[in-house]
Amino acid sequence: MDLPVVDLSPYLAASPAQLSPELTALCGEVSRSLRETGALLVKDPRCSVEDNDRFIDMMERYFQSPQDFKQRHERPYLHYQVGVTPEKVEVPRSLVDEEMQEKLKAMPKEYQPHAPVGPDLKWRYFWRIGPRPSNTRFKELNAEPVIPEGFSEWKETMDSWGNKMIAAIEVVAEMAAIGFGLQKDAFTSLMKLGPHLLAPTGSDLQKYGQEGTVLAGYHYDLNFLTIHGKSRFPGLNIWLKNGQKVEVKVPLGCLLIQTGKQIEWLTGGDCIAGMHEVVVTNRTVEAIRTAEEQKRSLWRVSSTLFAHIASDAVLKPLGHFVESPLASKYPPLCAGEYVEQELAVINLKGQK
Repeated sequence: MDLPVVDLSPYLAASPAQLSPELTALCGEVSRSLRETGALLVKDPRCSVEDNDRFIDMMERYFQSPQDFKQRHERPYLHYQVGVTPEKVEVPRSLVDEEMQEKLKAMPKEYQPHAPVGPDLKWRYFWRIGPRPSNTRFKELNAEPVIPEGFSEWKETMDSWGNKMIAAIEVVAEMAAIGFGLQKDAFTSLMKLGPHLLAPTGSDLQKYGQEGTVLAGYHYDLNFLTIHGKSRFPGLNIWLKNGQKVEVKVPLGCLLIQTGKQIEWLTGGDCIAGMHEVVVTNRTVEAIRTAEEQKRSLWRVSSTLFAHIASDAVLKPLGHFVESPLASKYPPLCAGEYVEQELAVINLKGQK
């Protein structure tokens, strides 16, 4: 199954005061895809292939740096929420959540995820995007950034690509709100001053390039919406709401949006946080061979950004979702508290 591709250009060009029936229908397509599949492909004219390439080029150079250099940029006492997280630190939810494990056993064999045998083999770098609140109860989630030495272009490249992806998410969030029958700013007003994180991962395919290797175990994202640019190596599998497993193919020039746990909360379970994994597949192995022939980097970089609800905002079903039959499963909870609870489970809480 191919995910729908929504071109954001008509919405960006439209008058904010009056949406045409065609644009209203397009907003309905956005909300329907997020509800039914937990994912959506978008084309945003502000996010170019060249932007994504420039970002991935720099992250490949960083991730292939020596390990002791990268370890200078770790901040475990800040929950790893800025700087680098080494491989074998982040624990996939499916490894520690017994209820999830039972659900996985009940899945048809062809839809079951690959079973992780330990923490994820990926590295990750967290770089905050956008302003942070001057007054917050969650200072660790809103910490100052870490800039690696010797990367003069780092801040400009990270900020440029991160801000473009946040701008794309904001448009999708507006369109989804309209499609769900909420106020246009129902989601974006809660995103203001959120702890948004540009969060590229790096997986060493020279070391972990065997078919079937789990780079990131089956999990959901704890944030609001996640956005990815196209990776140079395939391997991302997602699960639709009906339980079907789909290998994602992101067309050139497109961005992939996935639902996180915070949108599940705000829609009273109407949207479910999308489950996904990253695994070395036969298509990954083919891409490794091609990269070797072309003498390119064998680090698989994901061009990923996590968009969050503001830490001090309250997660609760919005508008008509209060009447949802599942709404009682989503009691009011401060977004920052929810994030800290989730980080503790996946081993990113660090030492205070």
